Amino acid sequence: MSRLQAEHLYKVFGRRPEDAVHRLEAGADRDELRAEGTTAAVIDASFTVEPGQIFVVMGLSGSGKSTLLRMLNGLLEPTAGRVLFDGDDITHLNPRKLREVRSKKISMVFQHFALFPHRSVLENAAYGLEVQGVAKEERLRRATEALELCGLKGWEKSWPDELSGGMQQRVGLARALATDADLLLMDESFSALDPLIRRDMQDQLLELQKTLKKTIVFITHDLNEAMRLGDQIAVMRDGRIVQTGTGEDILVRPANDYVRRFVEDVDRTRVLTAGSIMEKVAADTEFSDDEGSSCSAETPVAELFAALAEGTTEISVTDDDGDLIGVVGHEQLFSALADEARIDETADETHTDKAGAEAAPTAGVQAAVPAPRETVKAVKSDA
Repeated sequence: MSRLQAEHLYKVFGRRPEDAVHRLEAGADRDELRAEGTTAAVIDASFTVEPGQIFVVMGLSGSGKSTLLRMLNGLLEPTAGRVLFDGDDITHLNPRKLREVRSKKISMVFQHFALFPHRSVLENAAYGLEVQGVAKEERLRRATEALELCGLKGWEKSWPDELSGGMQQRVGLARALATDADLLLMDESFSALDPLIRRDMQDQLLELQKTLKKTIVFITHDLNEAMRLGDQIAVMRDGRIVQTGTGEDILVRPANDYVRRFVEDVDRTRVLTAGSIMEKVAADTEFSDDEGSSCSAETPVAELFAALAEGTTEISVTDDDGDLIGVVGHEQLFSALADEARIDETADETHTDKAGAEAAPTAGVQAAVPAPRETVKAVKSDA
């Protein structure tokens, strides 16, 4: 079962919001409604988040991403549509049940830390548990463990104003983790930090995710952050989700010109993996460790340059079981670095996002990075 589902969510501010939804469903334009004093912040948003997944919602300011996030935990009531959490519709919960869900099952990490200045670091980290009614000894123990996970051991008795911005954000993250909530909502949580500190926080989150495997919805306007963190990414524009997919999908198969322009400055070598550019080999090809360099299918392309620069002609790509599934040579690497998309005049493809909404046709645009070739390549083995 999916952890979280958003089904055809709309959020309209202004006069007669329900009428505005009907007009949007009939094809009315967002700007047309705005001219009449009505703001359509989110329009027909649908997506699914699986357990243990980091789902990133990315878009420019005003695209509707923060409004969307606030509908996921009931801070804002949808004008239309519904939100399912572990299969239960939370859209129509009564206030008491909704507060219970927000206090025990869903935690939120804010952009501006939201720490109490009159409480110590430990007391701030324990606040969510205090709201739940957890006994003091138990909540302080769990808050201490969460702070240690976030790299703040020894700072428990400090005050928020004694911490750097990055450390304060770690307290906010520890507060969310201490509640052991099933879902974390992170609204531009690292956006207020300096670039180096921001990178450290991204590393921290990814490291924690390896062991905790939380389900996370992460909001950002930073494309590189989205590509680095997201298992799945939804790109928003003017209140609509225009494409949903992996970072690799969005980079090499953009749904329309807007997404294509959005990703054109991304460092492809940090997003594309060995598995996406490799030349496949026969399934029964044996692999020997002493044949040269090898890597997993998830290895970023950026990490392959050193081995090829040292004279290795090909790098073997293995699956999780250590079996050989492909090779990467100079040809594949150079293709991955190509900046231009190739146009295939005979193709006529229409990209559709995972929510089922039809996106703009891309009229045969093929990414510069080819799909793994089916050519069977002979690879030497010790057999």
